[in-house]
Amino acid sequence: MHTNSYYAATRNDVAGFPQLREDIRVDVAIIGGGFSGVSAAVELVERGYTVAVLEAQQIGWGATGRNGGQITGSLSGDKAMVREFRKTVGEDADTFVWNLRWHGHDIIRKRVEKYGIQCDLKFGQMQTAMTQSHMAELSQIHDEGQARGMGEHLSFLTAAEVGDRLESDLYCGGLLNTKNMHVHSLNLCLGEARAAEAAGARIFEQSKVTKIDHGTTPKVHTEHGTVTANSVLIAGNAYHLLEQKTLGGALFPASLGIMATEPLGADADKINPDDLAVYDSRFVLDYYRLTADKRLLFGGGTNYSGRDTDDIAAELCPALERTFPRLKGVQIEYQWSGIDGIIINRIPEVGKISDNVFYVQGFSGHGIALTHVLGEIMAEAIAGQLNQFEVFANVRHLRLPFGRSMGSQLIALGMIYYKLLEKFR
Repeated sequence: MHTNSYYAATRNDVAGFPQLREDIRVDVAIIGGGFSGVSAAVELVERGYTVAVLEAQQIGWGATGRNGGQITGSLSGDKAMVREFRKTVGEDADTFVWNLRWHGHDIIRKRVEKYGIQCDLKFGQMQTAMTQSHMAELSQIHDEGQARGMGEHLSFLTAAEVGDRLESDLYCGGLLNTKNMHVHSLNLCLGEARAAEAAGARIFEQSKVTKIDHGTTPKVHTEHGTVTANSVLIAGNAYHLLEQKTLGGALFPASLGIMATEPLGADADKINPDDLAVYDSRFVLDYYRLTADKRLLFGGGTNYSGRDTDDIAAELCPALERTFPRLKGVQIEYQWSGIDGIIINRIPEVGKISDNVFYVQGFSGHGIALTHVLGEIMAEAIAGQLNQFEVFANVRHLRLPFGRSMGSQLIALGMIYYKLLEKFR
């Protein structure tokens, strides 16, 4: 069953997909029914491949169906990406990373249009500043966007101009981006899954993979069936423990807490009249947006220890009420948590376990657009086009010699340092 989230309660598609109960043969087996796996499935069936997707729970059950729904050009590992990607693309690394920021937007927008996916896709997002150092950082982003031809989408705002768009006195400025989007993320994933299925993909839920037989023709095992395939893609992110001899020690879970208010009616247009998605510029930030039925969806306070918060609303309501005093005492109708996969250098980990078993994992909190880009790159790699795949595969990742729990504790300690550093920004 899906978690008790706003997304699950308002999903368009409740029919579900069957469990694998037979032995089948396809070109590509994909393990994981979130954005990265489903997006790769769409890319592959559009190229003419036969595909099976194996999801241990339900399509979109993990972080894909639990996130803040913001599709932005933010990359938490952007500086590390430029440094690492230079090994493969040289001086073009900056441009490669810039294009990486925005390509996922185009994939999503075109796919929603092509397949008529009903997912409340809207344009308009603001990154807000709470200090003058934040303003300087946003100014740099604005100037780079102007230099790279995105000027029509970017507006650098003063505190007064932010106040025209948000009924909040927390911010001293902001960067408005009309290319960025927000979306009902679970409906997007379910719509993409149905598009893949209509094109010939076979999609299975409640079909947890127990092992992979490697070889010339790999075989993927579940409790009640098998999939024999020419290629396998492991795309389970933080929700699987497959092939830990190769994949262990690089990805660590972080718990994300989100809540949704009761419908706000006319108050929604007062606090956010332009219907923008918003996040602030702190290391550990708050983010929010309005839903189609005028609720405020509000998240923040990522728990990098990997442990779920006992009472998400109690933790987040003070931040919500500081942001929008009008909403003091508002009823919270949904609260939920999810697990995101954090990579130490914040660059998604991509590679091969064997000649025809690929993997992709670790989107570090910026996954909606990036999963779609990596879905395309993994499909290209399976089809034999390795140029972009190798850019990621050549990245040097630190692997810690102990389990996820200890790794998460170390990342949590690191984030304490960054919270302290925030006081001096």
